[in-house]
Amino acid sequence: MILYGARGQAKVVYDLILSNDQLLEYLVDDQPHDDFPHHLKIFKPSRALIEGKKVIIAIGDNTIRERIYQQIKDWCTFESVHHSSAHVSRFSEVGEGTVIMPQACVNADVKIGNHCIINTASTIEHDCIIEDFVHISPKASLAGNIRVKKGAHVGIGANIIQGVTIGEHALIGAGAVVLKDVPDHAVVVGNPGRVIKIRE
Repeated sequence: MILYGARGQAKVVYDLILSNDQLLEYLVDDQPHDDFPHHLKIFKPSRALIEGKKVIIAIGDNTIRERIYQQIKDWCTFESVHHSSAHVSRFSEVGEGTVIMPQACVNADVKIGNHCIINTASTIEHDCIIEDFVHISPKASLAGNIRVKKGAHVGIGANIIQGVTIGEHALIGAGAVVLKDVPDHAVVVGNPGRVIKIRE
């Protein structure tokens, strides 16, 4: 297995891999550097280094993660991992390339798409649908029957009431309390959550 990315998110994913007693061969990053645990070798990405490997794109930014996926998707397969302390219901579905961090809770009949980040101590309740390239930040809480569309980011400590839909590439601010549907590309902050702008 290799990681694409060698910054903060990659450090967390590397630790997750170690918690599962899995082996990481090396990392690739567009800007190789020496600041990584255990002094693992970081290479500049190339097809030769990626082709035929199991890869996790360990980059926190949803848009960049998707762009890299589009660049390398025909060269490799993608691995999903979750920390041993996370609860992932046997009745849930988790897509390829998704990482589930320590103490996260994914309950029954949740469907999580590809290349998502379900971050530390977040909660996703029953019957939620999390589309591709979504990031659920630490301690965010999603009640039941929520849909989070592609590329959305739910900020740290945000709370979302049951039945709500979060639009594509929407950004839910830290600590926001979302009580109604959020449009595509909207930025929502506050309690109760309100749209402060629509991003391009």
